[in-house]
Amino acid sequence: MAFIPDSRTYAPSAAADTAVLDAGLRAYMLRVYNWMSSGLLLTGIVAYGIANTSLHELFYREVMTQRGYLVPQPTILGFAVMFAPLVFVMVLSFGVNRLSRSATQALFWAFAAVMGASLANIFVIYTGASIGSVFFVTAGTFAATSLYGYATRSDLTKMGSFLFMGLIGIIIASLVNMFIGSTMLQFAISVIGVLVFVGLTAYDTQRIKNDYQQYAYAEGTDGAAKRSVFDALSLYLNFINLFMIMLQLFGNRNSNN
Repeated sequence: MAFIPDSRTYAPSAAADTAVLDAGLRAYMLRVYNWMSSGLLLTGIVAYGIANTSLHELFYREVMTQRGYLVPQPTILGFAVMFAPLVFVMVLSFGVNRLSRSATQALFWAFAAVMGASLANIFVIYTGASIGSVFFVTAGTFAATSLYGYATRSDLTKMGSFLFMGLIGIIIASLVNMFIGSTMLQFAISVIGVLVFVGLTAYDTQRIKNDYQQYAYAEGTDGAAKRSVFDALSLYLNFINLFMIMLQLFGNRNSNN
């Protein structure tokens, strides 16, 4: 009989702790999605602004092909902004524990802006209506997949190494195709790429959820704030890559490209 009062005393406390953890998780995920969405918005504004102003000439110049088409080719500055996002990702990935909260957030904004500069060319290559429709299809696909990763009880951890291998394969195949220019290989790369980044979206969402549950009480406010930016970066990259691949598959090119 001595154990009955104890069970009645501690059960509500455990339930309360679970409720607090769930509320904290929802707030944290909302913060991550807000960071990701804000980054995408900044990327879109910068890309559209550069593509529709004289700034575009700083990053790309039009070259006549043998078939008489004008195609944009990157300048030295254009090549710089193409590779700059990789530098930002590496700095954020390896330096997130040493960077301050404000520095981490500033780097994320800088990364989103530079990514916009690197993507400005899509507004020249593809029609505006095509870009808009593919974006909304990508957004719907991403939202459904991320929701699945958050809600599913299946363990997606085992998918991580498989998806990473698929990502490496896509990178290698893309580099090879730069030299051979195979249309069929490019189509296969795009199809596999959609599957890989859809899988990574679900995997990363579940990983973010599990990490929060593991570190919720072990890190302070600044640590959680920095980690939310880093987690947003992971989802941001999945979205951008999925969008670009789907644009290659379903996008309508302008008549002069």
